Amino acid sequence: MAAPVRGQVMATGDYIARMDADGDGRVSLAEYLDWMGYAFHAMDRNGDGVLTPDEVPGGRGPALSLEGHRERLAATFARQDVNRDGFLDARELAAPPR
Repeated sequence: MAAPVRGQVMATGDYIARMDADGDGRVSLAEYLDWMGYAFHAMDRNGDGVLTPDEVPGGRGPALSLEGHRERLAATFARQDVNRDGFLDARELAAPPR
């Protein structure tokens, strides 16, 4: 079996273990943004904070700023935070996107 890559989780608990930077057993919005933002930074080859079509798979679509990307992630976080406590637990992280 191949070794997991960064970002790949093998069990529900892995979501918390990989994203929970302060080890409190839950994921804050800041931790979520930090973890989920790694792909943006990897694709932003020129480091200008904007993904242009030539920097994304398929080479299509409008440009996307880091700020816009973070806004989308924050909206996803809010939808996943079912109990509205401002944090995601393993169950909320593992749930299908809402």
